[in-house]
Amino acid sequence: SLVAAVVLLVTKGISVTEARRAVNLNVVLTIAMSISLGTAVAVSGLAAEMATVLGNVGDPFGDIGRLVAVLVATMILTELLSNNAAAALMLPVAVATAVEGGLDPRSFAIVVLIGASCSFLSPIGYQTNLMVYGLGGYKFRDFTIVGAPLSLVTLIVTPVAVPLVLGI
Repeated sequence: SLVAAVVLLVTKGISVTEARRAVNLNVVLTIAMSISLGTAVAVSGLAAEMATVLGNVGDPFGDIGRLVAVLVATMILTELLSNNAAAALMLPVAVATAVEGGLDPRSFAIVVLIGASCSFLSPIGYQTNLMVYGLGGYKFRDFTIVGAPLSLVTLIVTPVAVPLVLGI
């Protein structure tokens, strides 16, 4: 993206003023703060504590249970926070959960990315949901009615597909 932006500026495809206006500082700051939040979770030891809890919840169901526990936790957080914040918060937790169980962290990272992208149950977790919610005259309940089946499909398909593609 940066290379493309520089090329556009150098070739005079856009002006510096247009480039400055095209940058959404709210998005940049949200991403920066989300990364900081994730780092704080990892460094403070919270990731290890949360990994222990998720591991205990998932252990009775084996390795897939750990994967599902991380997915559910991420999907819950993405409904309450932004998807960026949920991913940044849960990535160190997911990696710690995988390491604690002797599993491949890549599968858990993919599950976090999928879970953070699945804000189907409420208009709060994703900016586009909020725009549609306000402008479309939807009720909070409309998101839950349509989003519940989508979330259920995600909870069924993801723990099956990710280990098939990446292993666990």
